[in-house]
Amino acid sequence: PTLDLLARPSGGFAMVAMDQRESLRQMFAAATGRRVDDDTLTGFKLSVAREAGPHASGFLIDKEYGFGQVAAEGMVPDGLIIAVDSLRQAPDGPVEDTSIDGTIDLAEARRAGAVAAKLLLIWRDDEHRQRRLETAAAFVRRCAEAGVLSVLEGVARPVQGREAEFDGSAAIREAAAELAGLRPSLYKAQVPLGGAAPEDRLAEECARLDEAIPVPWVVLSQGVERDDFPAAVRAACRSGASGMLAGRAIWSDVVGSEDTAAELRSRSVPRLLRLASIVDTYARPWNAR
Repeated sequence: PTLDLLARPSGGFAMVAMDQRESLRQMFAAATGRRVDDDTLTGFKLSVAREAGPHASGFLIDKEYGFGQVAAEGMVPDGLIIAVDSLRQAPDGPVEDTSIDGTIDLAEARRAGAVAAKLLLIWRDDEHRQRRLETAAAFVRRCAEAGVLSVLEGVARPVQGREAEFDGSAAIREAAAELAGLRPSLYKAQVPLGGAAPEDRLAEECARLDEAIPVPWVVLSQGVERDDFPAAVRAACRSGASGMLAGRAIWSDVVGSEDTAAELRSRSVPRLLRLASIVDTYARPWNAR
């Protein structure tokens, strides 16, 4: 398979991430003041799939909360991606580490309709660095064997106790060079500086990131303010990125709404379409890499 399965006609990517798990539960708690059950999480994910999925070039979801329903009902016409990361995460905390979910059969997921799989790795410059690299290599290899595209996401975090010396932009580049060097089909990177800088400054940092990545790449939206994300995508695409695979920047303010579908149509879909227009205008086509 080629990345055309996830791309827009322009050769860029405007993809929606809906694979959040405990972090989504935390978002509901913040929005509603209560801890919601699994059915609420699944229902929200299915609404996003129905409303935003048809406008996305790719749609990422996890097996725990909705992949099976999305695949069986054909909610997403193109570019279905299954998350294969098993997350180590406290109920009210961030993801601390990940591994490959051994219960997911990639060949079976492909038969169900997935064209790609995604693995998140929390990258730290610590004693577990080699283990994470081996996990990433195994993921890329298994995807190739199963006939699905591999989307590898590296999120750089400081080592506990060494936060003061952490250079986020440098760590993002180092993680990208190491992980994208394994040649996944697509690399998913953090926006340098959290997207909180003038666009030209972001473009400079993204150009340095682009030099470190030997494969097509996209940006994620975690850590970037929703209103800053369009400029961040534009800066990244001006500097060599091929688009974005984002969740929070598209649908986060709809979490906890009384009429989720209506709010997705009025808020999230226009945002996604605006981002898609930016991608079509500025992104490097994946096959020009």
